[in-house]
Amino acid sequence: MITRQIRVYGIVQGVGFRPTVSRHAAETGITGSVCNKGPYVEIFAQGEPDQVDRFLDALEHRPPRRAAILKIDVKPAEAPPVFSEFTIIESEKTKGEIFVSPDIAICEDCKRELFDPKDRRYLHPFINCTCCGPRLTILDALPYDRERTSMKAFPMCPACAEEYYSPATRRYDAQPVCCNECGPEVYLIGREERGRAAITYTRQVIASGGIAAIKGIGGFHLCCDAANPAAVERMRNLKHRPMKPFAVMARDLDTARRECEIDSAQEDILTGHQKPILLLKRRPGGRICPAVAPDNPKVGVMLPYAPVQLLLFDYDDGIRMPDCLVMTSGNDSGAPICRDDADAVAELGHLCDCILSHDRMIRIRADDSVMDFWEDQPYMIRRSRGYAPLPTLLSRGYRGQVLAMGGELKNTFCLGVNDLFYPSPYVGDLADLRTVTALKETVGRFETLLEAEPTLVACDLHPKYNSTAAAEELGLPVVYVQHHYAHILSCMAENDWSGPVIGVSFDGTGYGTDGTIWGGELLLADLKDFQRLGSIVPFFQAGGDLSAREGWRIACSLIWQAAGDRETALDMIRRLEVCDEQNAAVQVTLAQRRLNGVTSTSAGRLFDGVSAMLGIRLASTFEGEASMALQFAAERAAARGSIPPEQDTDLLREENGFLYMTTDTLAEKLLRRRLDGEDPETLAWRFHDGLAARIAAACAAARDRTGVNAAALSGGVFQNTLLMDLTAARLRKLGFRLLTHRLIPPNDGGIALGQAVYAMEKLNESK
Repeated sequence: MITRQIRVYGIVQGVGFRPTVSRHAAETGITGSVCNKGPYVEIFAQGEPDQVDRFLDALEHRPPRRAAILKIDVKPAEAPPVFSEFTIIESEKTKGEIFVSPDIAICEDCKRELFDPKDRRYLHPFINCTCCGPRLTILDALPYDRERTSMKAFPMCPACAEEYYSPATRRYDAQPVCCNECGPEVYLIGREERGRAAITYTRQVIASGGIAAIKGIGGFHLCCDAANPAAVERMRNLKHRPMKPFAVMARDLDTARRECEIDSAQEDILTGHQKPILLLKRRPGGRICPAVAPDNPKVGVMLPYAPVQLLLFDYDDGIRMPDCLVMTSGNDSGAPICRDDADAVAELGHLCDCILSHDRMIRIRADDSVMDFWEDQPYMIRRSRGYAPLPTLLSRGYRGQVLAMGGELKNTFCLGVNDLFYPSPYVGDLADLRTVTALKETVGRFETLLEAEPTLVACDLHPKYNSTAAAEELGLPVVYVQHHYAHILSCMAENDWSGPVIGVSFDGTGYGTDGTIWGGELLLADLKDFQRLGSIVPFFQAGGDLSAREGWRIACSLIWQAAGDRETALDMIRRLEVCDEQNAAVQVTLAQRRLNGVTSTSAGRLFDGVSAMLGIRLASTFEGEASMALQFAAERAAARGSIPPEQDTDLLREENGFLYMTTDTLAEKLLRRRLDGEDPETLAWRFHDGLAARIAAACAAARDRTGVNAAALSGGVFQNTLLMDLTAARLRKLGFRLLTHRLIPPNDGGIALGQAVYAMEKLNESK
């Protein structure tokens, strides 16, 4: 007889790991014990060698469906007792690496019970088991046990307790277990309806064309009939959101297939246990009204992941419900998602006709994750529910703890503990002080959960960011990380790449080390430092902050730059109808005199200016609107047939050793061809192709200088999958090893990871 001490690391809490281990022990005749230590599960397995081998095989190949095992350490136990049975030992706190399970969508077994009239949890809005339900959003502390969650307010009834304590049931050790008798309850804020009556009233509101706010797992959503143009337009008017796409929740996979094109890889994500919002190409003739995502060939679709959402679609009250619902984040513009009744009343009360809430507290907000697909693989846009706080694991052998506060827009933060880096759920835009408050609160809760006491904090180089101020208020040593360098570091970290790279970091704006505004950068980077090798050609942005929303202002500057004299510029602006004559005169004057504006290398603003110059989108009502419209126009041109390639040798310019990607001559060529009457959508494609050619040429020139053959693409501009296609194809043809994002966003939602890695590198340098 032998005894093995086994430690299993990864997502092994809140996923039914101990009950599964107990069943494997029973199958193989093993005696011993299993205990949740917090950072890992510890198992003592005692039996004959072949029994222990079969037990280990089952452990490795048949873990719980929602577990994520990173490593299994096995060694002989020292002086073990003789075990008479296999037992589950109560959780113990142990210092070490910690893995917190994200929230898990309802499983198929619970879904069947939910709609089974004979089941005692029939139509129970909070049904869950060891394989599904809330995790991170209800968690107070680790180890993950009921008394350390917001479910401690709901004592189990005898029937639930029997399931909870019986290894033979699906709810053995399921911390959120409850039923209609002992669990949380739904109710309408400001009305008398509770439970069943509250759900029926909410369904009536939605079915009749109204708007409802609904509390889910990680916060509130605003909801209406996605096939009702009047309801969708009303929501747009109330939210002052004229064009930004709304997410849609489809009743089931068949409904999603009716509305969108879905391949097998996308179906796996759509129906998996994370259930993010997935950007899918619309099918012609679908029922989702165009106002859900105006002028957009894609729509963001998710399937129900919480029981209450399933009950919105199907209930035994006779109400005929739509099978597609707008399900957009419940918040004021720029504020964090609402999570409690007070927030919902204050921020959502004027936006909806009823508020369906419940009395299970949300400890940590978790907005929906948003995911695109690129090259048949996931391509994250917003990483939150279902994915956070799964860590990124590096193989550097780091020791220590750091905190990174992220950027100003799309803020997430990141805690680094040794080689594990835990990105937070999406927080929001820090221009709103409510989001700053949410950031500080969530940082504190994460530090408690992960038992982290950072000794160094990282933040953006920009001196006026609220994230920078929040970092400086912590009383810790601060390291400042240049914005575009942080983007490249995040891409390197996601790929566990420690060598040097040629980094292409394209986004809106970031504070440069020289005090100017950067945005389209070519960097030589490693984990310790970077060198700015080049950029797109700087251009003047008249109008300051207004130019970020009004691309026509940038178009005027680009036209002035190309024209060379005032009268020619004004004539071009008039012919292209970029703006009226009065505004044209003002903008050209500002550009001539370099007044009320900045000179930058912003790739994002270049997209906005070209979009306006081609007459595709003159202004944006949400971040990235003009750039998205430019991409969609280019894709429409490509869909009509192949566009003849052109030889363009004017790709790079070198001045004093600095490489300029010649975006000025690219814009000028597009301008003159547009004035000659060429199709603007074809020119939109030529802009993307021309920019990709310049990026590839710059990388090749950088490789010639440095010998570095790895290229990393990051920054919000690379959310543009057409630009990714064209750039990646050129770089691969040149023989580059290409590093890209997948599950960490390329936009500012990913930079906290890069900041944290830089801080950890600095911390370990000093040891």
